[in-house]
Amino acid sequence: MESVSFPLTAKFAHPRSFPTRFLPAVHAMASSYRNRFPYRPLPQSYSLPWMPSTYYKTAAFKTTLAPFSKSSQGIAAGEKLPSIYDRATVFTQYTPEDWYKSNQTNYKEAETSQKNAERLTVDTSLLIDDKYQQTRKTQVESTKNLGVRANDIAFWKSELCRELDEMIGETNTLTDVKSRLERALMELEAPLQVAQECLLHREKRMGIDLVHDDVEKQLFAEVDVIRSCQEKMQQFLEKAKGQLESNWAAQHKLEKDLANKQVAHRIDDKCHHLMNTSQGIGYYRGVEQIDATVSVPESWTKFTNDNILLSQSKRAASAKMRDDIENLLVSAANETWQQFNTVNVAFTNRIAETTDAKRKIQTHLNKTLREIFQIEKNIEDIKKAIRDQGPPLKVAQTRLDERTRRPNMELCRDPAQLRLVNEVHDISQTVQTLQQQLRDSEVTLQALVHAKSVLQHDLAVKANSLFIDQEKCMGMRKTFPSTTRLLAPS
Repeated sequence: MESVSFPLTAKFAHPRSFPTRFLPAVHAMASSYRNRFPYRPLPQSYSLPWMPSTYYKTAAFKTTLAPFSKSSQGIAAGEKLPSIYDRATVFTQYTPEDWYKSNQTNYKEAETSQKNAERLTVDTSLLIDDKYQQTRKTQVESTKNLGVRANDIAFWKSELCRELDEMIGETNTLTDVKSRLERALMELEAPLQVAQECLLHREKRMGIDLVHDDVEKQLFAEVDVIRSCQEKMQQFLEKAKGQLESNWAAQHKLEKDLANKQVAHRIDDKCHHLMNTSQGIGYYRGVEQIDATVSVPESWTKFTNDNILLSQSKRAASAKMRDDIENLLVSAANETWQQFNTVNVAFTNRIAETTDAKRKIQTHLNKTLREIFQIEKNIEDIKKAIRDQGPPLKVAQTRLDERTRRPNMELCRDPAQLRLVNEVHDISQTVQTLQQQLRDSEVTLQALVHAKSVLQHDLAVKANSLFIDQEKCMGMRKTFPSTTRLLAPS
């Protein structure tokens, strides 16, 4: 029989066993931090306050009873007590007072335990509510911060998109202007070749027409102007290529930054909309100890702002480059066109001068031919006149010869004799005069023939010069590119 002084301990008074870990095992979760840090179990202080290891200790208590009487203390364990029926009186251990006091003590201890339990329940409820509110407040603040962060990323995304669109537009515009510059540079090859061919053709002029005239000076000036424009265009073309590379580099930085912000915005937006009931949430032990950040809000903002400022500076330089190229195209077109007109005017004036010279040469040639005809006729007349003096001279000389045969005193120096002598002298003088005139006429005729030859050669030279300047050179210069072609868009 069990002794009444040692009651059995209640089953709920024994401490319940509880798991040492309140989170699932790391190997059961798909985490990006797996195998990166060693597993360290949480210390005992991390246990939740509702675990029974603390509060169930008060349920294991021992009831305090009155001590045994001295008469019963000497009985051995193996001895058998005498039967109650063999004794004259009933053996008792406690008095009614002891029983009453024991009940009162148990009542007070139970009431104390109940009050402690009630107070602990209230404190636990308050603690749970407080921690729940604190956790909820922390989560709300985290959600708010994630929302603000997502808005910041969205703002910078919009700024990056706007700047990227403007940079792409500027790059495309500069590419078009660069194409126009390349086409204008190619267009100047034709007028340069025309000017050089004009110089080569004019080297085929003959004689006196190989003169360093104003046309040749203006042609050399035209070659210099075109080559100068080509050099400037080539320099700006190289600068445009470098500016395009700078634009592409800035555009690449913007695109990379925008792509990173799109990923970050998607992640932060997903985190912002995560709730306690969302799918895919889980434990990632030790993730709070990992600091993989490489920037702070100030440096993060400065990085994107620097990219935008760099893009804006490159875009401003690109716009200035476009304006410079436009001005160069306009100035090159004006200079080449103005020099083209100057050369054409010089050609026109030179052609007019050559035409006038040719006309005058033709006039003089006609006059020379007429004079040659007259001189030749005059020579024939002189020769005829000389021939006509022959018979009278023969008659006079024959008379004088016959009169020399007069006899003796008949050989008189009479007036007839004197007149015949004078007649012979006069006719001889006339023949000499006519012969001198004939020689002079023949010399004049030779001079006229030489002049005719010179005039004919000069006329051929002028005709050749006119053919070169008017037909070949001016014919080629009709293909000179106009200002519209140099400034035409793509």
